[in-house]
Amino acid sequence: MRELGKYLKVYRKQVVLGPIFKLIEAIFELIIPIVTARIIDEGVRRGDVPYVWQMGGVMLLLGVVGLCSALVCQKMAAVAAQGFGTVLRGELFRHINTLSYAEIDRFGTPSLITRLTNDVNQLQLAVAMLIRLVVRAPFLAIGAVIMAMTIDVPLALIFVVATPLIGLALYLVMSRSVPFFKSIQKKLDAISRLSRESLSGVRVIRAFSRQEQEAERFTNAADEQAAAAIRVGKLSALLNPITFAMINFSILAIVWFGGFRVDTGVVTQGQIVALINYMNQTLLALVVVANLVVIFTKASASAARVNEVLHTETTVREPDSAAEPQPVFGAPKVEFRGVGLSYHRSGEYALRDCNIAIAAGETIGIIGGTGSGKSTLVNLIPRFYDVTEGQVLLDGVDVREYPFAVLRSRVGIVLQQSELFAGTIRSNLQWGNAAATDEELWQALKTAQAEDFVRALPKGLSSPVSQGGKNYSGGQRQRLAIARTLAANPQVLILDDSASALDFATDAALRRALRNDTAGATVLIVSQRVSSIRHADRIIVLDDGAVAGIGTHEELMRSCPVYQEICLSQMNHEEVAG
Repeated sequence: MRELGKYLKVYRKQVVLGPIFKLIEAIFELIIPIVTARIIDEGVRRGDVPYVWQMGGVMLLLGVVGLCSALVCQKMAAVAAQGFGTVLRGELFRHINTLSYAEIDRFGTPSLITRLTNDVNQLQLAVAMLIRLVVRAPFLAIGAVIMAMTIDVPLALIFVVATPLIGLALYLVMSRSVPFFKSIQKKLDAISRLSRESLSGVRVIRAFSRQEQEAERFTNAADEQAAAAIRVGKLSALLNPITFAMINFSILAIVWFGGFRVDTGVVTQGQIVALINYMNQTLLALVVVANLVVIFTKASASAARVNEVLHTETTVREPDSAAEPQPVFGAPKVEFRGVGLSYHRSGEYALRDCNIAIAAGETIGIIGGTGSGKSTLVNLIPRFYDVTEGQVLLDGVDVREYPFAVLRSRVGIVLQQSELFAGTIRSNLQWGNAAATDEELWQALKTAQAEDFVRALPKGLSSPVSQGGKNYSGGQRQRLAIARTLAANPQVLILDDSASALDFATDAALRRALRNDTAGATVLIVSQRVSSIRHADRIIVLDDGAVAGIGTHEELMRSCPVYQEICLSQMNHEEVAG
């Protein structure tokens, strides 16, 4: 948790002054039993009503000043805790966005969401308790013992014996319950993952009538988390009976032995009442300390999870120089030189020894079986992953030398899964080009074969888009995603199986429009359909991460068995020849 303390530097004043005000409240709280004793001994015993009113006013004044001090501390604790949480959450979110696909895949989206929300909330609570109670609770526990000694040392020995025993009981209970809090955090990750899967995949679940099975999976995960929480609850439930039993025995001892001291005139009735109040204050302070142990244990587990993310460095680093590299004259637009990629550096390669040169303005088709490395290959161009071996070059310059903003303004990619964001069609299309005019957006929609259905909408470009674009069909989302990339006018356009939801006629119209409207741009089309790539200038065939063949449709049909097999699995001999 110390590492995260740097995010509290802005709130140094609140962290320092907050406990001071809480300390003032605690001091007044320790004075009040003495005032109570005076009221009993000097006012009630003698029947001095004015003195009772006078000391009652003093007690009221102490209470008001203590309340004001507590309110100031609460305000400072709230400002510091919420500010700390806001800064930390912002930094965590910023850092997550610097991570490459590889690191995000390793953590998993549900776990990252839990760390951004639940773990940061737990740390906020710890900061608030740090300011409000870390100083006050121990001060009250120790102060009550000291104040008891100022009244009567022999009776104060009861405090000296009772306080460590109560502390020992708290320690024994808490030391056994603390490990469960760490496991509860992991179980919350599982619940978050299941919730995300069930909510995002609700259509699939209903299509297969799996509602009961998914509900059972969620119930099992929730039951496991509840069982761990119940185990902690059972252990924690021992705190009150044990501590209150000890405190009541201690109070009984004070009354019993104090009675003899009163009879001999060593102490007064008011002082006995004060001692009982101090004993109760000791108990409450120790219970607060026990709760603080729980809070800080949870926070420690959360801090470790947050630090794990913050300490994770991206494997895809932006170059130190912000200068835009100059293209090499005569170099291919995109080139793969001896490219190999292993996702986990484990020796198992997703791509091996890929050597490909793509000229400016070429339309390239990429095809292969499932898991052959098609998406992996094109994801290397915008540096979603970095190569393990070899180089990927854009205009003759290694893509690792480009600033991200420059590289990704030149390379536009439409991913397999079309993600739209809540807003309007216009706001989504302007992601890659904020300055794009409506005329340019309509042209991008026309090329993407989306103009007709957008014009049919009552609000046109201002039509709303729900989260994930769920208010549009799969084909409409794909066309809008293609239009979004086209609106950015990239030099290299990558369509990663992004027309899979389109019918054959729309797919053909899209390919014609791309050829006519993106003249000069280099287009890479990844597809499982032979019909989508057969008229490309060249076709790259991948098989198990290696290049099995490069050439036109006719050339590959003569020379590449892998391509022949794919073609014949989708068409008959006459269609292949035609």
